Formats: sequence, structure tokens, C-alpha cells
Amino acid sequence: MAGWQIWVDRGGTFTDIVAIAPDGEFKSHKLLSENPAQYPNSAIQGIRDIMDLPREQPIPQALIEHVKIGTTVATNALLERKGAKTALITTRGFRDALKIATQNRPNIFALDIKLPESLYQTVVEIDERILVDGKVEKQLKIEDIRTQLQTLKSENFEALAIVLMHGWKNPQHELALELLAKEVGFKQISLSHRCSQTIKIIPRGDTCVADAYLTPVMQDYVRQIVDALGNVPLYFMQSSGALCSADMFHGKDAILSGPAGGIIGASRTTQALDIKKIIAFDMGGTSTDVAHYAGSYERSYITEVSGVRIAAPMMNINTVAAGGGSICRYQDGRFQVGPESAGAFPGPACYRNGGPLTVTDCNLILGKIIPQAFPNVFGPQGNQALDKNAALDKLNQIQAQLLQDKIVKSITQIAQGFITIAVDNMANAVRKISTQKGHDLKEYTLTCFGGAGGSMRA
Repeated sequence: MAGWQIWVDRGGTFTDIVAIAPDGEFKSHKLLSENPAQYPNSAIQGIRDIMDLPREQPIPQALIEHVKIGTTVATNALLERKGAKTALITTRGFRDALKIATQNRPNIFALDIKLPESLYQTVVEIDERILVDGKVEKQLKIEDIRTQLQTLKSENFEALAIVLMHGWKNPQHELALELLAKEVGFKQISLSHRCSQTIKIIPRGDTCVADAYLTPVMQDYVRQIVDALGNVPLYFMQSSGALCSADMFHGKDAILSGPAGGIIGASRTTQALDIKKIIAFDMGGTSTDVAHYAGSYERSYITEVSGVRIAAPMMNINTVAAGGGSICRYQDGRFQVGPESAGAFPGPACYRNGGPLTVTDCNLILGKIIPQAFPNVFGPQGNQALDKNAALDKLNQIQAQLLQDKIVKSITQIAQGFITIAVDNMANAVRKISTQKGHDLKEYTLTCFGGAGGSMRA
């Protein structure tokens, strides 16, 4: 008899489990991605729940055929800038290269240029130089570098991104720095020639920095699952749409892990309905991901996500920081939605954990979310329904702020105002992958999935 086949989608707010039991029965389960009082890891707890196991009982590894996971852990860490404390190590004279970058201006007429927030917190310049033909012009000064690395370690930096000129041609200096960094005690060391083989230092460097910034977050998550599952075959969805083993799952390949699996699922589902062209739309708790599909998967080698350029194979997906958990506020004289998210804990105000006002709360007040349709997984004990009064209290606070500025709006108008902003952000994401590329949307079907998929169908 075959064992359990389990698939996990770990989103920023909810984790969804689908499984085929050994007897062939199909099962599904949903739980909050974060609920510290109840469980440390939602994927493992979801597997326990779906197998009807007590919380303290070890997972019977022999009964599981495989586990395959897609996750937005890296996506959300990037969108919310919650990665590891990272230092960039580069050739002397190039400390500002990644900041200056290509000087592309998406809004060419903007007078106030706002640069994306850097993922690294400091830059250390190294006296070294390798020429374009791979010849070493200036050797490393080992003891000087050791002192610089020890200083970074004392300042609690967790990750290093080593990006040297022409490291793609001759990586010996990057490899030497890696050995030194390990001696000093660094565990996360990303080398640009490993992260990307491109000649250009900007995309290679950006990819290396993203890998250093995100990999510790991913490793912590993967380690929890490996510890619980032991020898069970465990695979993760990569941004390219391909699966890899747990030990090969790195930050740079995890940014679009969850959405990539969703695009594949959306295309397979619509093919079964003989629908040829779709706009795939995934609104989750933290982000909204959209993609274009017309018979083949679109991939790109250089992708920009939340202002960060990644030179690695990825599904061509446009991600914006607008989802059900996006925080709504009245600040600086205007309504603002995101990019910060309430996540799964504390979550939106209506989740009963003292969270802030979010898009989900606004939808609840407007009647677009029906509390009875949600599982009773909220509150400190994880067993209560959505709390409409908590959402109303937060909107009352916004209303009071507006009155101080002599602006009179009803609770419904305030909630709808926030929703309008969120919808505009999402609609702009759709435009970027459709009409701005010359596709006629009249020929396409909007295929919704993710956390908000069910409510959109209604």
C-alpha cells in the first residue's frame, strides 16, 4: 500500500495542506501560518492534523511517501525587509556600485527619485583586484581582512555577501574570503560567482546580496521541517517552477516559491476546462502575485522583486505588497495600505490577537468576508471565529483621526477607501504583465487562486 502523499502551501497568513491518504482518500486542511502559543511550525502541525496525530507524537516517517512544499517565507521576508543582518564585501572603489546600479528610471518624469531600500546594512571594501582575463593584479591582505571580518562579527552581522570584480572569471579571492569568514565564525556566506555566473557585477551582486539576506530565514524554516520529518523525501518548489531537495533550497531560488507552484496549478486547471489564455491572480495575506500564461510558462533570467534584481531563472511573476494582511493607516494626511503586513500573528484585528487594521478587516466590515465561512482558528487558543467588533474598533479610531483633521467620513467610506487603494495596486500589477506588454485582455480569463480565490469566485 502506498504511503501518504502530502503537499503544503505555506503562505504569509495561512498554510494549506492537501494530501492523499494511503487508502486513496483526498484530504485538505487550513491553519494559521504563525500561532506561537499553539505550534512552532505550521507545515509540521498541518501534517500532524491531517494525519490525526496528537501534538506530542513523533510523525511516523515510514508512513509518508513524500512531502512537497511551496512557501512565501522568502517572498514575505523580502517584501517586508525582514531578512538577516547582511554585510556586503566588495572590491575597493566599488562600495556604491550596487546602490548606483543601472540608474534605470521607471518613472522618467519623477523629480523625487526614491531608491529601493538596500538589503545590506554596511559595506566593507577589500584591497584586491582581479582583471577581466582572470589575472590577479592585487593580492589579498589576509590579516587586514581578518580584522575587518571580526569587526563585523562583533557588530552581530549574520550574513556576508562577497561580490568581487571579475569573480565570475577567477573566483579564488571570493573562495579565500569564504574560508576566512568561516574561521571568524560566519555561517551564512554567499559568493557572487556561485549565486550567478553573469559577467555584470550589478545583477551578480544583487543576486548574491539577496541570497545572503534570505537564506538564513529559509534555512531556519527548512531545518524545523527536516528535524520533524527525518528521512522522509522532502522537496521544495523553486522560483523557476522546478522542485529541489531541502539541502539545495537557497534564498535566491525561493523568492517566488509559493506563487510559482500556484501558476502551474492555475494553468493545469484551466487547460482541463479548455481555456487557452489566462491572467493568473493570487491574492494572499501579504502579497498579490500575477502572471501571464498563453500556452507556455514565461520565465526570465533577470527579475526585479520589490526593488531587488535577481539574476536567476524565475517564473515571470509580478509581485506587489498588497494582500489581506496589508496594514491600513491614516498617516501624513492620506490613506496608506502596506507594504507592511500583519502576517498570521498578530494578524488582522479581527483575528483576535490585538493586530492592526488591515485589508481583511475592511472587507469584513463591508460584508465581503463571511465569518461563518472561515475556520475557527483565531484568538489566543486558536479556536475562535473572526471578530467583526475588533475590526470596527480599529475603523472607529481612523474615523476619530479624520475628525481631528476636520474630515467627515462614515465607517463604510473609510473601509472602501482602503480597499480602493489596495485594488489599484493589484490592478497595476495586472497591467504590467498584460496590456503594457501588448496583450489584449479581452482574450484572457482571470484565474484567481490563493487566499482570496474563494471570495472572488463568489
